[in-house]
Amino acid sequence: MRAAPDLTIALDDRFARTVPELAVPWQAEPAPEPSLLALNEPLAAELGLDPAALRSADGLGLLTGTVVPPGAHPVAQAYAGHQFGGFNPRLGDGRALLLGELVDRAGQVRDLHLKGSGRTPFARGGDGLAAVGPMLREYVVSEAMHALGIPTTRALAVVATGRGVRRETVLPGAVLARVASSHLRVGSFQFAAAQGNVGLIRRLADLAIDRHHPEAATADSPYLALFDAVVAAQARLVAQWMLVGFVHGVMNTDNVTISGETIDYGPCAFMEAFDPATVYSSIDEGGRYAYGNQPGITQWNLARLAESLLPLISEDQDRAVELATASLTSFSQLYGAAWLDGMRGKLGLPAGLDDEVVAPLVNDLLVLMQAGRVDLTTFFRALGHAARGDAEPARGLVLDLAAFDAWAERWLATGPDADAMERVNPVYIPRNHLVEAALTAATGGDLAPLQQLLVAVRAPYDERAGLEAYAAPAPADFGAAYQTFCGT
Repeated sequence: MRAAPDLTIALDDRFARTVPELAVPWQAEPAPEPSLLALNEPLAAELGLDPAALRSADGLGLLTGTVVPPGAHPVAQAYAGHQFGGFNPRLGDGRALLLGELVDRAGQVRDLHLKGSGRTPFARGGDGLAAVGPMLREYVVSEAMHALGIPTTRALAVVATGRGVRRETVLPGAVLARVASSHLRVGSFQFAAAQGNVGLIRRLADLAIDRHHPEAATADSPYLALFDAVVAAQARLVAQWMLVGFVHGVMNTDNVTISGETIDYGPCAFMEAFDPATVYSSIDEGGRYAYGNQPGITQWNLARLAESLLPLISEDQDRAVELATASLTSFSQLYGAAWLDGMRGKLGLPAGLDDEVVAPLVNDLLVLMQAGRVDLTTFFRALGHAARGDAEPARGLVLDLAAFDAWAERWLATGPDADAMERVNPVYIPRNHLVEAALTAATGGDLAPLQQLLVAVRAPYDERAGLEAYAAPAPADFGAAYQTFCGT
């Protein structure tokens, strides 16, 4: 291993020191010929890192884990998880490393983490590597989510390794460097609970409170307050997913964060034609993680967190179950309120309009959209024109014109605010056909389509001349059989 890079970066190992049972010291595999494919310079600035230094040989070493700063102790994290409903007590970072925690310029602690850096003891027969395409997918989609205002992990860089990765064919390999508030997840608590070690669960919960939900520390029941906070954060997060048509694709418990950030952009995609049954992931054959199932699955995943926290909530098992169940039950109300509030914004409805008026208006619209397989993003943006008096762009997207006219009459009677609508209804999302085209080009060495896609999605609400193709739905022959893959 070469000497540390000349970068101003201090990486703490608090996670590993606090819960060593969940941290396996490990090193990244060498990258034979590293070359930078994408560097998130605004994020680097937030972290206090010099982009020029990250582009250097030592910087690329940091971003691939082959050059470790003094005092850093990379670890592969252990966690468990329910994968498509089946419990695995020992998953963990099979191809990832936590390099350590750093403090950004705002004083916030953030993880610096790698994906595709080689096999670890958790690899379970996998090669521990990642291909260029899936790593760039996480880069572009997480940047889009951030620009949409949705809590998310963020990609700092993607570095090609110069090593081939065998999937269906041999593909160029890459390592993703990403940043998160932390990588604590429901599966982390499941792993600790599976050990039957209440002290370990407590240390993990105390770490989660300190990093993400400090207000819980002063509550009468801190660990119930922690659970309450995670329930609320996840309710808000999934409501935001639903409002923009984001389909995560693999909502296993190891992909549910304690912070309330979106994590793991494997087989993710954005829904175009509105249909709650939409599934894109090639491995989700039963539709468990379909678009419309995401709120219910999130609540199911949170129930697994509750089970892990029961020994901390109360020494009386029955009382612990009662308290956790009451908290879990609040998810539906919290999600429903966040979602309906978001729909109020998307429709530009005035403040103070009763839910009894809003809910039927929204539900009737969704029925109309589903019946006509209306493009979610295009339609809501077009409704902004309708609020200004030009209904034809939206009207032309539906099949049942009479039903739309009747609905629009009710909606327009509320006096919708077109300017407010344009602030929350994006023009540009990572359209699936454009993402696939950009990733295919990048795999072949052409990064221009990816860079242009990033220009569009990093300012999703600002309509710009010359970017019309980035606002258009996929061609009719694209979406019917479209599938996404996890990349392993």
